Amino acid sequence: MAINASMFLVETLAGRLAGSRALEADALDFLGDSLTYGLTLWAVGREPRTRALAALIKGASLSLMAMWVLGSTLWSLFVLGTPRAEVMGGVGLLALVANLVSVVLLMRWREGDANVRSVWLCSRNDAIGNLAVVGAGGMVALTGSPWPDLLVAFAMAALFLHGSMRIGLQARTELRDARRLALAARAGSG
Repeated sequence: MAINASMFLVETLAGRLAGSRALEADALDFLGDSLTYGLTLWAVGREPRTRALAALIKGASLSLMAMWVLGSTLWSLFVLGTPRAEVMGGVGLLALVANLVSVVLLMRWREGDANVRSVWLCSRNDAIGNLAVVGAGGMVALTGSPWPDLLVAFAMAALFLHGSMRIGLQARTELRDARRLALAARAGSG
């Protein structure tokens, strides 16, 4: 959580300084991950229904992040200029290192329930996003165009939506299973 909260602050400032939608999208992702990890820690050890509901909240938050990124990126198409490529690349590399540390720490939980799996998916997606930000920084430097930054921001929004759908589907299945178990337990005790 501390890694993600720190990188949220770093990338928010860097994204503003660089004028990069991709860095700002990644910063928002770090904030979401910090909150997601806190919710996951709270939900661990609770009943399956509670864990599945926590995962649904996380899935919904990913959808909200995607909508914000899409909106801010569309706004950027018409208002902002070319981002600073050197800031994008440098901060993107720092963010990649931070996320790789998180991925290694979370590797053993990648096949858990929807609540725990969402933490793994967030960290994995972040590392992918960081590679894209670094690549976009390089392409902005080579072309002098804001399009690589904007395309990466759009791609990150799509990744958020995809993760949201996967988490939501698994959480709904777990909710359905928890209901069946609860009904069976009531029928068996009655």
